[in-house]
Amino acid sequence: MSKTDPKFETRLAVTEDDLRAAQRLRYEVFVKELGGDGEMVDHENRLEKDEFDPFYDHLLLVDASRDAAKFDHVVGVYRLLRGEKAADIGRFYSESEYDLSALKSSGRKLLELGRSCVHADYRGGTAMFHLWNALASYVLDHEVEILFGVASFHGTDVEKLSQSLAYLHANHLAPPELRVRAHDHHFQSMDLVPTDDIDRRAAMVGTPALIKAYLRLGGFVGEGAFLDHAFNTTDVCLLMDTERMNAKHKSFYTKGRAS
Repeated sequence: MSKTDPKFETRLAVTEDDLRAAQRLRYEVFVKELGGDGEMVDHENRLEKDEFDPFYDHLLLVDASRDAAKFDHVVGVYRLLRGEKAADIGRFYSESEYDLSALKSSGRKLLELGRSCVHADYRGGTAMFHLWNALASYVLDHEVEILFGVASFHGTDVEKLSQSLAYLHANHLAPPELRVRAHDHHFQSMDLVPTDDIDRRAAMVGTPALIKAYLRLGGFVGEGAFLDHAFNTTDVCLLMDTERMNAKHKSFYTKGRAS
């Protein structure tokens, strides 16, 4: 992964300073901006971290003009875990919220995505495009077949999110063979509004941009949502099967690659 334009570089974290910079960005977004917290969050040093971090690949978007000495150079991040690495450590992060049996028994190559965020100053520009191009290269390099991970709505007031959750359930539910399900002890139904009463426009307005981007690429959602009160989010499990993409969607993953 190399320079993508005069300003940005995408690469995997290779040093402790790289990881620290990723955790600093996550703190700014998930803790300071969105009000999240967690057992291992380091408020003194402004780091959002957990016990999974040492086992994941951390895909970074770096702005070389920012001060690396202050851990300020990472402006976008994705946390990635391939199926074979999950087998080594015993589980995926998402398994604390969802039953992943359908995916784990599929025999297909899996990649869990998580902790995706972009610095506030870089949203609405090309930052996410660069991150997604780098992710596409990673997927191709490792021959990944199914991408999945939890994605979040801000807040845990299900009534306020009912249109969006109902729309996802009615229109983008994963096929049975890939349909992960929120664990019973914290299962939150997404089927909250009768189909005829769903307001598509209101649903889309209330849906985060990242979730809408996955849907445009042919993504699905699992059954049920999870209310994460520690992070102040309502989580859904997003899945994307590269074999099910139509030609337009699949070009995202093959652009610039030799056939």
